Amino acid sequence: MSQFSAVEGKKVLSDVFKLPKDVYPLGRLDADSEGLLIISNDKQLNYRLLNPIHQHERTYFAQVEGLINEEALETLRAGVTVSIDGKQYATLPCKAEEIPEPTHLPERNPPIRFRASIPTSWVKLTLTEGKNHQVRKMTASVGFPTLRLVRIAIVNLQIGTLKPGEVLAMEKVELYKKLGLMSVK
Repeated sequence: MSQFSAVEGKKVLSDVFKLPKDVYPLGRLDADSEGLLIISNDKQLNYRLLNPIHQHERTYFAQVEGLINEEALETLRAGVTVSIDGKQYATLPCKAEEIPEPTHLPERNPPIRFRASIPTSWVKLTLTEGKNHQVRKMTASVGFPTLRLVRIAIVNLQIGTLKPGEVLAMEKVELYKKLGLMSVK
């Protein structure tokens, strides 16, 4: 879980990493998602990344059940209506494209469910908002439920070759530059 506070039966960040007490994750990944997570103690960065008025791109690879088609991709690009906290929400337009299966991703542990009779495909989605389980809800709304979800980038900060559990320390100036933030104080 991408949080430090304990969750019964789940590993959390404090179980994996020994970090200073004043750091926290900027954004979250649900228990079944993988990928890039920024951990910082920078309150300004927290505000700039998490406040919805400061839209920034987040890019994901999603393995979906079934063979995605152009009609579903066009619908995703235009925005779909999903349920967020029991209310109907129209997602903002996004970038969506079918991609070949990524070969550089590590094996998922535990692996996704496998059903020999149902093919899968991969989609690259870039959103500028981050509602709870949004990508999963979006792909399901067009008939292609997400099986595996990996966040690969936040603006120009990319996961690259980092493996699960690896940490890359960055200087504030470099991080702000990759995130497209104006000034560093």
